[in-house]
Formats: sequence, structure tokens, C-alpha cells
Amino acid sequence: MARGKGTELRGNRNLKRLSRIPQTKQKAEIRRSLEYGLEAADSVIDRTISCFSRGHQPAFAGINTFMKAPYCEDVRKVGAYEAAFVGVPFDTATTFRPGARFGPQAVRRISALYDGYSVDGAVDIYEQLDFCDIGDVFVIAGNIEKTFDQVTKAISHIYTSGVFPVICGGDHSLGFPNVRGIAPHIDGNVGIIHIDRHLDIQEKDMDERMHTTPWYWTTHEPTSTTHRDHSHMHDVGLPNCDPANLVQMGIGGWYARAPAPSWPSAAAPAS
Repeated sequence: MARGKGTELRGNRNLKRLSRIPQTKQKAEIRRSLEYGLEAADSVIDRTISCFSRGHQPAFAGINTFMKAPYCEDVRKVGAYEAAFVGVPFDTATTFRPGARFGPQAVRRISALYDGYSVDGAVDIYEQLDFCDIGDVFVIAGNIEKTFDQVTKAISHIYTSGVFPVICGGDHSLGFPNVRGIAPHIDGNVGIIHIDRHLDIQEKDMDERMHTTPWYWTTHEPTSTTHRDHSHMHDVGLPNCDPANLVQMGIGGWYARAPAPSWPSAAAPAS
């Protein structure tokens, strides 16, 4: 491991920091598991193990929330936590490969393997952060705009409750309604760090807002032209999301064909 201050190895320094973090929640979880899940069979030597699984272990058992965090069923009480994992199982706006709607379920399943204890980071997320799983947004699978409205309202509710939202989609169109749920409540400009192979700043894709368009709609102010052309897209542009504050990393690769040439309107008279 790399050396930090003086001659002490960073790993040793981090272990000392971790040793000062009390295992209060872990002890409470053991007590709760034994109370709600009954004591284990007499042949089990480790008496912290319960008969019914009611905690983090085994990773393959139990009800899957993100990292086995508490489930906040009553969303009105989310303010009791510091951060909330929220799933947005939507992929109707993808133009090629569907399936991202199952992303939140998959992330919850694999997250059961981890408990947030990191020697490299000198953190124990489970002990140091009060976080929950608030469940999934009720998306409207066949309607992009209604889903965007649902997502914006959900993220706004979490954020205005004083809670940091950890959002798991879902296709990439969701970048727009996610930011739209937070931006109106920010005093000043919003910065976006976008890590991807694609720019995702088209105005439209297949005549609609799609997974290739979120940062156009986030960073462009509405104009008379966009309002006329996209009257069904009732929210176009966020005033405090300046394009200069969009930072993109990892962009590259093929970009399909050149932009299609403009075509005369069907209503226009032939010349």
C-alpha cells in the first residue's frame, strides 16, 4: 500500500481510523435479528446467528433492499435518513437494447455481497451513514413524458426532505427528469459530471426525447421554436443548468451516420 504521512503505510493508518468507529448498528442488528428471527439451533456455535435470516447475512437470503438497508415504505418518513436509494425501472426511451428496467433489481441483488466496510477508504458506510431503500418510482412503461413527471416529483420529494438521492435506472433518458427534480431547489447553478462513451446531447431521437437526449433538454433554455415543435414536452430547459457546467468524460466511439438532411414539410406546396 502507498505510504501516507511520515513512514506509516496508508492501510495501517486507515485501519486505526476504522477501529475508532463504534459498531453500534451492527450490535443493534444482531439483537434485532435474535429478537425477530429467534435464536439459532443448539448445534450452531456462533450465537449471533439467528434461526430466520433478519440481517445482512447470508448475502443470498432475505428480502433484497440496497445493501440490505432499511426499507422506507412510508415515503413521508424518508427525512429520517441522510441518503436514500431509489430505483427507476424504465427503459422505454432506449433506442436499441431494452432490459435496463431490471437494473434496480439487479443492483439490489449484487449489493447484498457488500456491507460498506472499506479499508482503502477508511469508511464504514453502514455505521457512519443513515441510509435507506425507498423502493422504486412507479414509472409509466409506455409513456416517456408521464414517466419523466413521475421521476421528477419523486426525486424532488426525496431532495426537499433533506435527503441525498442515490438513483438507479433505467435508461439514460432519466438524466433529464432526475436533474429537473433537484435544480429548482438549488440556489445557484447546477453542475453535471457525465461519464459515458456518448454525448447524449441530441435534441430529439426518432422524433422524441430518448436516451440520447437528456443533456440537451437539461442545459437548453426554451425558445419559441422548441416550444412550438415540442408542445407535448411541456418542460424544456432548466434555467440554472448552464451548458458550461456540463462536464463530459470518456466520450468516444462511432456516431452512426451524418445528420439527416432537412426535408420539406408535407404541408408545403411543391416548387
